[in-house]
Amino acid sequence: MEHSTALVTGATSGVGYEAALLLAEEGWREVIITGRTLARIQETATQLTAETGKKIFTPLELDLDTLSSVQSALNELVKRGRSVDFLLLNAGMVGGKERVLTAVSIEASQSPLIGHHQLTVGLLRANLMSRNARIVISGSEGARGDVPMFSYTDLTQFAARDHHDDLTAAVEALVRSGPDVKYEPNRAYADAKLIVAWWAFALARRLPSGMAVYTVSPGSAPDTKVARHASAVLRYFMVPLVKLIPGMSHTPKTAARRYLQAAEFGTDVSGEFFASPPKKFIGAIEAMRHPHFHDGASQEAAWQAIVNISGVEYSQPRSLD
Repeated sequence: MEHSTALVTGATSGVGYEAALLLAEEGWREVIITGRTLARIQETATQLTAETGKKIFTPLELDLDTLSSVQSALNELVKRGRSVDFLLLNAGMVGGKERVLTAVSIEASQSPLIGHHQLTVGLLRANLMSRNARIVISGSEGARGDVPMFSYTDLTQFAARDHHDDLTAAVEALVRSGPDVKYEPNRAYADAKLIVAWWAFALARRLPSGMAVYTVSPGSAPDTKVARHASAVLRYFMVPLVKLIPGMSHTPKTAARRYLQAAEFGTDVSGEFFASPPKKFIGAIEAMRHPHFHDGASQEAAWQAIVNISGVEYSQPRSLD
């Protein structure tokens, strides 16, 4: 992979900001950084330039919750006409006590994937991904089912109970947090990150030869804004406790290194979900072998659900085999 142009979403703080710094340290020639408002991301570009001494940061306004904003960002990228070698889809938020829906009725912790899907497919359709491009999307150990306080919805059971065994309809219901979904913030977050992992597996089957995609958990990095809307118990008890216990957390910079490490992986592991070892929160990342990540029917259902919600499709998948 050429170290020419990288694009990092959610770069105004936390792991996204640290990833942009690391890309500069590794010699990337241009790093496009995005944030919800132009003023804020321009300020971030100035900060990064001052910190690195490199004028390689290009600010781009992008609100993943708003289709028009994603399309405007795509239009700007098309106008520039430069291929992206590394696309880092960085976002994540544990919801608060009350259910929050976006303007298009998407549950807040699920919403970033819709924008990331639109952005990724838009770049692919415009031939703005280089032939050996790498795509990394942020996941979470919370999707594994072995993290205290976080559990995911059994999609097969949910589909059988409430959606006549229609897995796609069940995923759509989770993304929209529909009336048949009992809202629990930690479960909604785990579900969101599980759907991200399924989406990446499905995208891998659709990518042109030479390109690859991976889901990568940044690990336990409490010094970020991921829990800014979370419950008081999580923010004021669990997060401080995790920071005090050795081996339970690492810095945002260490978390960001995971993203860049995965950017060098080969196409043979395209689609895989990489995270800390099972039941761990930090450490060397490895491909997760939990059966629920590798269920092809769930992967394709997640892809189709995101297509239905976003209205954006991309090619036909290769065989699930």
